[in-house]
Amino acid sequence: MICVSVAEQTVELCFEAMKDLDFAEVRIDAMKVTIEDMKRIFSKPLTLIATFMPTGPGMISGRAVDANTRKSFLIAAIEAGAKYVDIEVQSDSAYRKEIIEKAKLKDCKVIISFHDFQSTPEMEKLEEIAALCFSEGAHIAKIACRVNSERDNLRLLGLLNNDDYQGRMVVIGMGNKGRITRVAAPLLGSPFTFASPSKGKETAEGQIEKTTLERMMGLLTDE
Repeated sequence: MICVSVAEQTVELCFEAMKDLDFAEVRIDAMKVTIEDMKRIFSKPLTLIATFMPTGPGMISGRAVDANTRKSFLIAAIEAGAKYVDIEVQSDSAYRKEIIEKAKLKDCKVIISFHDFQSTPEMEKLEEIAALCFSEGAHIAKIACRVNSERDNLRLLGLLNNDDYQGRMVVIGMGNKGRITRVAAPLLGSPFTFASPSKGKETAEGQIEKTTLERMMGLLTDE
């Protein structure tokens, strides 16, 4: 399954980007919106992931946003009907706990994610991170790491060889060398992968546009 990552500044542009989609990630950190706007977006009858990256290399807007603000927006998205909420495993435990408790009440699945924008850790460390994500309450763990070599791809995809993680582990190799993971991971057990809506709309380096990714996966599965 392909999740399209949408990063638009306004509600109207967000709606336009999602008009032909069934499954999308809404990058709240890219938007100039209000709490009320969360209600408009996440009440749409679509499968939506609410993501608000913290200030740092993964944040699209680059503006400084405190944890309480991010938490308020994510909780508003959950209350409005988000099907998934993405929380960083590196975030404060109290921050995670409040969002997870709200998600449980609203039948919203929790994605606990780990990002390394510089490199891919060794396998032992990756396995520790994955175990931590699940111990913290993840329905799905997402491990996204910068790929600098072919062996980095092998380690990331190797996480899918754990029977306990089948259907519950998303792995992403960031950067051009990691693009193969975006094609292979959903064919090897990841519940979904991320794509851009079109060229120039990528939310991470190495992201493949939806139509191209569909074609590539189709060729490999004869669909």
